[in-house]
Amino acid sequence: MAQQQQRQDVLRHRKIVSCCAAPILGSRVYPPPGAFTPVHAKHTKHLSLADTLSIGVDRIQRNFEPMKRQVAAWKASGLSDAESKLVIYRAFVESKLDAPKYLAPLVHDPYFYPQGDEFAPRTMWSLSNAFTSAFKELEAIPQFRATARLGAFLEGVHAV
Repeated sequence: MAQQQQRQDVLRHRKIVSCCAAPILGSRVYPPPGAFTPVHAKHTKHLSLADTLSIGVDRIQRNFEPMKRQVAAWKASGLSDAESKLVIYRAFVESKLDAPKYLAPLVHDPYFYPQGDEFAPRTMWSLSNAFTSAFKELEAIPQFRATARLGAFLEGVHAV
């Protein structure tokens, strides 16, 4: 009898643990590799969903400040037309960014002929937005991969 109860407890534990989900805010937010760590509940008897969500939200918010600083730096960094074209050239012609080459005009046009006033300045921020706008043409998995690699690519270009 005790053995059967123990077996049921193990099965119940496995089912509950497999159903635990880590919180992710927003369907278009792509955390950098290693930034997302799921919350595991080893013993679910005293699991507090509110506490688990609070921990998850705290972990996500810790990355906001560095991201805000990066966006501010990119908005402040001006690019000449030649520098912008060179970044697009390196990304697609030299294949420094793992993204389909046919996206090059889809990056070029929104950057050099922006639709909104916010993206009119020739900055690294506007160029980043042109890349992410072009990536919307991709399927979900290739879009995720390209977007995840974009930050590192632009940081490498920006550092040069």
